[in-house]
Amino acid sequence: MWKENNGKLQRTFKFKDFSEAFAFMTRVALIAECQQHHPDWSNEYNKVKIRLCTHDKDNAITAKDHKLAKAIDKIAG
Repeated sequence: MWKENNGKLQRTFKFKDFSEAFAFMTRVALIAECQQHHPDWSNEYNKVKIRLCTHDKDNAITAKDHKLAKAIDKIAG
């Protein structure tokens, strides 16, 4: 579930292993590029932490962030 924290929409995803986490990140990267809206994220072995905000709107959470979050949720299943 996505949560607003420190002015960003955030969620952590957990996978079986590093390969699954990295494959997820690759799929997210393709969608983010198509939407021209890129996440701040980190990866630690099987965990991917994603933070979304709209940088050109003073780092506020906007409809762009919710749209990307929804697309990411579809990928994650």
